[in-house]
Amino acid sequence: MALLLTVGGLTSTGLYLITARSLSRIILGFSLLGHAAVLSLLIAGGPPGTAPIAGKASETSNPVPQALALTAIVISFGLTLFLLALAGRQQLLSGDDLVEDDLEDGRIASGQNIETDQ
Repeated sequence: MALLLTVGGLTSTGLYLITARSLSRIILGFSLLGHAAVLSLLIAGGPPGTAPIAGKASETSNPVPQALALTAIVISFGLTLFLLALAGRQQLLSGDDLVEDDLEDGRIASGQNIETDQ
């Protein structure tokens, strides 16, 4: 039960931080989501089993969630490095780490007509 609450807390905090405008908070949010994914995969693996020795094959733990957890660690590490590169580039270009509004998205959201070819 405690691990489920931990996964829920990590997920909710990560999603909250992803919606921030600061790239440093977004990076921290994705990192927390990566940790939540790894914990949820380990929870899905069930209780730990014995070592896979001949004659006790029915009591061993399932290796698939552990392999998926390793994959999730690698993916979250790669995503963190990519976001750090973006944050470094943003710091170099603008001097801060705030995500700016996209003018084209604002125009589309306001409902203005897009020019059409006639």
